[in-house]
Amino acid sequence: MPRTVLAAGRIIDPASGRDAPGDLVIDADRIAAVTGPGRAGPADETVDCTGLLVVPGLIDPHVHLREPPLADRGDPARLDALPETIATGTAAAVAGGFTTVCAMPNTDPPIDSAEAVAWTIARGREAGLARVVVAGCLTRRRAGREPADLEAMRDAGAVAFTDDGSDVADDAVFEACLTAAAGLSAPGRPGGMPVLCHCEDAGLAAGGVLHAGPLATMLGLPGIPRGAEELAVRRACDLAARTGCRVHIMHVSTEDAVRVIRDAKAAGAPVTAEATPHHLALTADDLAGRDAVFKVSPPLRSGHDADAVLGAVCDGTIDCLATDHAPHTTRAKARGLAEAPAGMIGLESALGLYVRMVIDTPLLTWPGLIGRLTTAPARVLGLPEPRLAPGAPADVTVIDPSARWTIDPSRFASRARNCPFAGWTVTGRAVRTIVAGRSVYVLDET
Repeated sequence: MPRTVLAAGRIIDPASGRDAPGDLVIDADRIAAVTGPGRAGPADETVDCTGLLVVPGLIDPHVHLREPPLADRGDPARLDALPETIATGTAAAVAGGFTTVCAMPNTDPPIDSAEAVAWTIARGREAGLARVVVAGCLTRRRAGREPADLEAMRDAGAVAFTDDGSDVADDAVFEACLTAAAGLSAPGRPGGMPVLCHCEDAGLAAGGVLHAGPLATMLGLPGIPRGAEELAVRRACDLAARTGCRVHIMHVSTEDAVRVIRDAKAAGAPVTAEATPHHLALTADDLAGRDAVFKVSPPLRSGHDADAVLGAVCDGTIDCLATDHAPHTTRAKARGLAEAPAGMIGLESALGLYVRMVIDTPLLTWPGLIGRLTTAPARVLGLPEPRLAPGAPADVTVIDPSARWTIDPSRFASRARNCPFAGWTVTGRAVRTIVAGRSVYVLDET
């Protein structure tokens, strides 16, 4: 593998606090040196990064890759019909600047065994693009009735557990799962395994299609009240404090949930949280045209809620940013608002949207945004801290902060096209993504 120099870029490394111009030297799959501009010495390849940001590879803690475990033993036609595969999803990831993604287990069948975890990790390695880490199911078959074999999945390489897509309704089962996860540690990751929580009370949310409010009434569709999230978040935070389990609240969407998380953290509960681009940039009013591309779980909320969640991202109450990349076929999304599945894709549009919301405003600095996309999600998942330092793995994202472009899902690497931001013009884009020293994505502007 050649010796590569990323020359004269603005090097931002949240782990060390570095934010300065310089050269970054990659030798094989490791970072060899970080020097001042023009001091890197000879190289097999020199990439001019003048005017560009050189940052640790972005990490997405919440991605749906859709490919079921052991799919190669089944009907190949079924694989062809999927809205995403591990190969296409990781291609989308690197096009968006993400070098690591955490795959959710709500596939069909679900990732609820050591064999399924190991298969998914191996499939990610075969794809050879972004690194794929796996969250195994919290309960067997995601049915919510009994804990899955968490220890076996940990031993197979799972980094977290979740029944994402639904909450574990039974309080006793949920507490048993958290207690079991708290008692497990992975090699080099003491302190128990994290549990990622989709917080939505099933009783309050049952049958709901969109946010409970005037629009739901006008459209004649059942709504999902804010209280469904607040109640479930409160339960998760209380059990985190009681069991000592590291609980991570996924895709926060309401002001009430933000308040509960803030109070839990202040009381010392081991709680973290994430936000998504769509819950920051969109509102329930975007569903007025009945376009199911805007249907997501939890639903888009009010502008007041979106502002509260954005404020929590900026003040650190919400630790990290995630996409909740959820591919669906065009046919599935065309079933109408009531029947279409919830979810939207986000890997290839997220960075530009975050720049629009927090850099252009300006609510955060570039180091602040990069930290929420690198070191923070790594801490949530118990992964090694990403660093731009000698000896560290050469997972690097190069960003053009001034690139102005229009989001066009027809050009995405993802198989899916269910992107609600089609036609939006944003600034900021990954132009090169490097995984283990290899450039797995270079922007083609032709």
